[in-house]
Amino acid sequence: MRIATTTIATALLAGCATTPTGLPPVSVLAAGETEPVGTANEDAADDPAIWRNAADPSQSLIVATDKKAGLYVYGLDGQIRSFIDAGAVNNVDLVELQDGTVFVAASDRIDLANSHISTFTLDTASGELTALGRFPSGPGEGYGFCMSQHGSLTALMVTKEGNLREYEIAEWAPGEAPTAEMVREMSVPSQPEGCVYDERDGTLYVGEEMAGIWRFADGATTGELVTAIDNQYLVADVEGLAIAPEGEDGGYLVASSQGDNAFAVFSLPDMTPVGRFAIGAGTYGSAEETDGISLDTHSFGPDYSQGLFIAQDGWNEPQAQNFKLVSWAAVRAALGL
Repeated sequence: MRIATTTIATALLAGCATTPTGLPPVSVLAAGETEPVGTANEDAADDPAIWRNAADPSQSLIVATDKKAGLYVYGLDGQIRSFIDAGAVNNVDLVELQDGTVFVAASDRIDLANSHISTFTLDTASGELTALGRFPSGPGEGYGFCMSQHGSLTALMVTKEGNLREYEIAEWAPGEAPTAEMVREMSVPSQPEGCVYDERDGTLYVGEEMAGIWRFADGATTGELVTAIDNQYLVADVEGLAIAPEGEDGGYLVASSQGDNAFAVFSLPDMTPVGRFAIGAGTYGSAEETDGISLDTHSFGPDYSQGLFIAQDGWNEPQAQNFKLVSWAAVRAALGL
């Protein structure tokens, strides 16, 4: 959700933001950016997902939402490879299946009273998305969304009302929407959005925008609030979540601290705060009011040799909103990780 922070955004033109109580973030610069989304003068861009081309990482792709219109596919050069009119899709995620199929799905909020999950396949050679169809995912407004292949292919619908519904997705025939069965239902007390799975053990992290970050063990229907809004490391809203796994259970969880245009980094598995960073002004501009984020710690070529971090930029004037690309190596260096 975009917060009206014009004053903060203006101050960021010279660097990165702080709040009266927040711990100042270190500044990193974007190494690239995408073309703006097509919906101008609106809060439209929202959430990115990364497909890594293992054979040629420089040919990797980014799938991202214009929540007023549909899905864009970008190359690492930020150029638009394709667009599909999918309507009001808010958050997006993708997985590469064992047979090489890249399965893409998004939270569909066309019907604000009843959520759906819209599904697609990505042709990685052409960069084109093909719609498979949508399936219902329960009452409420579709909002956050993430997927996992831990155990089976699962998708989590996060509704604006606070309900979390996990679906196991079955196989599908070419050109047909997959069938799905709800296997778990959870909730948080107030509006959530960002979510991410730890593929190593199935742990699920969910951001409750005005409260903090929840953790649910694999298969559990009750969770624990592991990091609360404190106006030091996390400033509401908590938005996108991303994970950088290392070893058996280590690494980092990154959260968009939207209220002060920063990103909070926590060590895993204990969720100890280790630092904060912001995307400062540079060749490609700063990033403010970030909603969705995505992170892959594999190499994507010389510009992103230790991984790629992508953040939605909610304040990209005079152009429409877009997505900033950041070297994960630059983040690690800035934070001394």
